[in-house]
Amino acid sequence: MIYKVSVIVPVYNVEHYLRKCLDSLINQTLKEIEIIIVNDGSTDNSQIIIDEYYLKYDNVKSIIQKNQGLSEARNTGILNASGEFLAFVDSDDWIDKEMMDEMYNLAKKHSAEIVICSLQNIDNHGKLLKKLPELHQLPEKIDLTQDFMIFGEMSCFACNKIFKRELFENIFFPKNMHFEDVATIPRLFLKAKTIAKTNKFYYQYLIRTGSITRNYTIKGIHMFDAIEIVKLDFNKSCYNKNIKDWNKFIIFQGFYCFLAYYAYVKDITSRRQMFSRLKSILKNENISRKEILFYNRFGKNYLSTLSIKKIVFYILQLIKL
Repeated sequence: MIYKVSVIVPVYNVEHYLRKCLDSLINQTLKEIEIIIVNDGSTDNSQIIIDEYYLKYDNVKSIIQKNQGLSEARNTGILNASGEFLAFVDSDDWIDKEMMDEMYNLAKKHSAEIVICSLQNIDNHGKLLKKLPELHQLPEKIDLTQDFMIFGEMSCFACNKIFKRELFENIFFPKNMHFEDVATIPRLFLKAKTIAKTNKFYYQYLIRTGSITRNYTIKGIHMFDAIEIVKLDFNKSCYNKNIKDWNKFIIFQGFYCFLAYYAYVKDITSRRQMFSRLKSILKNENISRKEILFYNRFGKNYLSTLSIKKIVFYILQLIKL
């Protein structure tokens, strides 16, 4: 079979969630999909579950590797994919059955290299916690050569998109890096010309209630390593004259998103190192306090869209710069 979409699923110790994820992929209305499951050194019963699907369905590919982290599991999937487009689904999440069908059709309709949908956070009981709309303000087709605004305003999720496989030539997710999506997804946009999107909330992102799913540490400083990787590609791209959009990318990812992580770091020494790196990159990129304060995202001042508590936090950090 010639596959239209290869869906890459990295797996690490998710036996309690994996069946729901895989069932959502098996039941896609788009039948020409390849499901590549990469077991990244799981020590639970995940592989037993994977084997069940591998033996039952011809379009399921099972790969086992020693534990190397999310990025390397995705990279293994990329190297083994044969589909026209690639998608990434985390093994504790699930997707609506029409997701791949509509997104692939949008790609063909608009000759788009990337297609985007919206996400929503769901708890263990299936309760909706938060909707995460993606680009609802923009048209179904976005010509980046005419309007590159999206680059400085988008969220860098890998999971709510499909990508033309050729975009990944010479691009992989960096190993052992927090914010691996920030280091990778913008680089794919820099190689694209046309984006398509649907406003439907197809991707269901599980928030595991009652558990701590992330440790906030000095690794948050990797945000700036990710930005430096993207900058190399930006400077070589056909979009390198769009300096305003590059500055907005720095402000959104390097200030607002970084500080949203930094706020939860407890270690004082780590916080000092991280804030010092923040000051350094803003200075090197000639980003002023005024630009940060009046940063607009999709036509609205970003600070004005936040809660009073968050506004106060960001203003206090601006004063410290």
